[in-house]
Amino acid sequence: MTIFRILKVLPDSRKKRRVASYGAAAILAAGATIGLPGTAQAASAYNGACGSGYTVIDQQRLESGATVFLTYSSGGYNCVVTVREYTGVVESMNAWIMRSGDESSSDEDPGDFTSYAGPVYTYAKGSCVDWGGSYMYGSTTQRGTHCG
Repeated sequence: MTIFRILKVLPDSRKKRRVASYGAAAILAAGATIGLPGTAQAASAYNGACGSGYTVIDQQRLESGATVFLTYSSGGYNCVVTVREYTGVVESMNAWIMRSGDESSSDEDPGDFTSYAGPVYTYAKGSCVDWGGSYMYGSTTQRGTHCG
């Protein structure tokens, strides 16, 4: 699948990150050396990618150097984002979420990124959520959590 086909089906917020990731991969593949100032990021620091009004309600640290954050908004939506500890090099990542037992509500963002995967959302007011993420060799899967 070409980058143009991928971008056609992604929401605008994901297109910008995907283009940045592919651009960085192209530069690295060409043998260029790039310096990225300020590329370190604390593993436990949520980056606000889900938007305003979302509060972190759970997080899972991955041994591979990332943290998967589950957030919630008072409007009944949950959001997941996987944030890397150190950014810069394009790496395989994922963030996913769904209402427990309802695959039609699933959302995920797998791909190669420089800093984070996601955000992904599902409406789960009155329901439990299954959620998780991955970065390189580390992953987490949480099932039937945060019911209500």
